[in-house]
Amino acid sequence: MPLLVCMKFQNAVKPHAPLIKFPNREGVPRPNVQEALKTLAVSSPSPPPLVVPLPLSRPPGPLTRLPGTPDSLATVKELPQRYRRRALEAEEMDYIQRGGPE
Repeated sequence: MPLLVCMKFQNAVKPHAPLIKFPNREGVPRPNVQEALKTLAVSSPSPPPLVVPLPLSRPPGPLTRLPGTPDSLATVKELPQRYRRRALEAEEMDYIQRGGPE
């Protein structure tokens, strides 16, 4: 009986057919990066740097509020302790202010 079950299972599983076919590139020579960089450096002289004037800054448009109720002090105080943000220590604030380790 187990042999019959194995045969049914084997018939139910179809062989894998790959969905993506990649071209055979065994005969295509691989490019040499050093040679490509040399030809680029020789063939294209560096153009003079362009000075592009920066657009005049304009005041930002009105801020769009995200949907939902805004957080109020009462809402934050009602949060359980595990959801509240941990208070920063003075050492952590100094670390952030100086941009990382000394």
